[in-house]
Amino acid sequence: MIILGLVVTLAALAAAVAVILGNTGAVHVTAFGQEVPGVTQQWHLFLAGVVVAIVFMAGAGIAALGFRRSMNIRRELRDLRDEHEESLQTMELERRRLQQALAQARRGLDEQPSVPAQRVAPN
Repeated sequence: MIILGLVVTLAALAAAVAVILGNTGAVHVTAFGQEVPGVTQQWHLFLAGVVVAIVFMAGAGIAALGFRRSMNIRRELRDLRDEHEESLQTMELERRRLQQALAQARRGLDEQPSVPAQRVAPN
């Protein structure tokens, strides 16, 4: 994959050099109704396009990273929420089990005959 990326990059650079060397005519560029200063040759225009494309790709890359990060955060929050619910369910089951054990223990105490407490004499 890295080699393919390098081959495509080198091909793009070769095409850019060919365009720059092959287009040397004069050009007048206007943007938003104003003439763009410094762009007088066709290759200047091409380089301006390259700069705009690089800025666009950087912006798209930053947006993609932000999107990926927000998706990871959402996934993590969802997992934590599920884990929390499972923990609450486990605690609820444990509470019910302990309540039943306590109720059984209390019933067992109620069923035993009451014996008065005996005092132990000190030695």
